Amino acid sequence: MRPRRLDNGRYDRRPRYLRTQEAARFLGLSERTLEKHRTYGTGPAYRKLGGRVVYAIEDLQTWADRGLVSSTSDPRGTVLPAKRQEPSDRRFAGRRPR
Repeated sequence: MRPRRLDNGRYDRRPRYLRTQEAARFLGLSERTLEKHRTYGTGPAYRKLGGRVVYAIEDLQTWADRGLVSSTSDPRGTVLPAKRQEPSDRRFAGRRPR
């Protein structure tokens, strides 16, 4: 994630986090679809801070980029639909390895 330039010429290096509603808007999805992705493990990485679910903008962008294609003849991206996946399909889930 690129740091934001502040008015004083310095850079804000703190990661920017979005709540579910903001993250869904950022991705062009409904809140419910993003919640389903979280439930099924097919969505972007998220964090729980004080019981609140938040998403780093960098994680949202990385997850969205997994579905990037340049033509309808390209192979389908690796963003899975928001539904329960078979264990073999989870290799493409949007989470980072630990």
